[in-house]
Amino acid sequence: MINDKVLGIILGGGQGSRLYPLTKNRSKPAVPIAGKYRLVDIPISNCINADIKRMYVLTQFNSASLNQHIKNTYHFSFFSSAFVDVLAAEQTMESDKWFQGTADAVRQSMHHFLEHDFKYALILSGDQLYNMDFRDMIAKHEESGAKISIATYPVNAKDATSFGILKTDENNTITSFIEKPNAELLPDWRSDVSDEMKGEGRNYLASMGIYIFNRELLVELMANPDTIDFGKEIIPQAIGEHKTMSYPYEGYWTDIGNIDSFFEANLGLTDDLPKFNLYDENRVYTRARILPTSKISNTKLNKTIIADGCIINAEKIEKSVIGIRSRIGKETIVTNTYMMGNDFYESLEDIKENNIENQVGIGDRCTINNCIIDKNCRIGDDTKINGGPHLEDIETETYQIKEGIVVVKKGAIIPKGTVI
Repeated sequence: MINDKVLGIILGGGQGSRLYPLTKNRSKPAVPIAGKYRLVDIPISNCINADIKRMYVLTQFNSASLNQHIKNTYHFSFFSSAFVDVLAAEQTMESDKWFQGTADAVRQSMHHFLEHDFKYALILSGDQLYNMDFRDMIAKHEESGAKISIATYPVNAKDATSFGILKTDENNTITSFIEKPNAELLPDWRSDVSDEMKGEGRNYLASMGIYIFNRELLVELMANPDTIDFGKEIIPQAIGEHKTMSYPYEGYWTDIGNIDSFFEANLGLTDDLPKFNLYDENRVYTRARILPTSKISNTKLNKTIIADGCIINAEKIEKSVIGIRSRIGKETIVTNTYMMGNDFYESLEDIKENNIENQVGIGDRCTINNCIIDKNCRIGDDTKINGGPHLEDIETETYQIKEGIVVVKKGAIIPKGTVI
């Protein structure tokens, strides 16, 4: 079944500089999460679970791996109108510029959208972790007679300065909006939220960057080339002119904006009752790889997620996410770490023939703590990596330290006996 009324538009974001070095060679939506998924799988899966199966993903930076992932993952019936297509920034007769902002990305791609029959455009971000029932949001949008609906999330005063903050009336109609307000302005922007949210000090309604636009209004708004961003221009200008509703959401949601939030979101999956639940009926879809089961020998595991195809001989792994095809050697201890895994297996014959000193993965007798290990890394025997606030921010050819988190770059070779 396909919801023919809705077209999904997923914004891939800009250069992703705050997630660097994970975005050095890939776009933000293509960054691996939870050991086997990509960030873009989250909005796509939320759409599929709501029977929205016509989607465009807009991107302009390092889109090759994203293209490959989507091409290899989202196959629908030949006899269906369902699709997930990547639209990269392109020069046209109307524009020779790259996307200048979120609204400009949609504007430059409108000629592709308008080839399809749809009533509502569902505009999403490609770098958020959440599980939302879009069917309910669309139903509320229709019932209210709104022209625009914005999903909103209660945040505390500290976080409020990083979001678009809005106020509503008793009918959830949005009456005012301010983008990233200064702290001294916040007292005037408190909202009436649930008692649970009040108890957590989350008194401000933030825009989640999830919008529903009626088709006719979207076409009208996109006709003005001077407005390039939804949060800064389109939404503030539309309020008062067009009926704009808030869709309150109080489930788990996080904006994967920087290395710290990315690290926290992934390690949070190891909790006994994780806030983002991968184990319910609202499935997260990804590429169906034909990998063997993971093999674990003499290893103590605690609060750890292990993906398919791993070979693990470690002494202990605790509060860590271990991605596909990972290899971890003997007497190694891994804690508070996200290891993304590998894109390939390496045989002993390959290692010998190519005179490779470090096998892909983590070697023997290593100690790894507070670390993100990107794909296809080679960490030699007896390496000690101990991330934490005692470390200063620094970047080398093979790793970067950000806010105490050691990020080993994709494909890096860390020689035997290295200490970080």
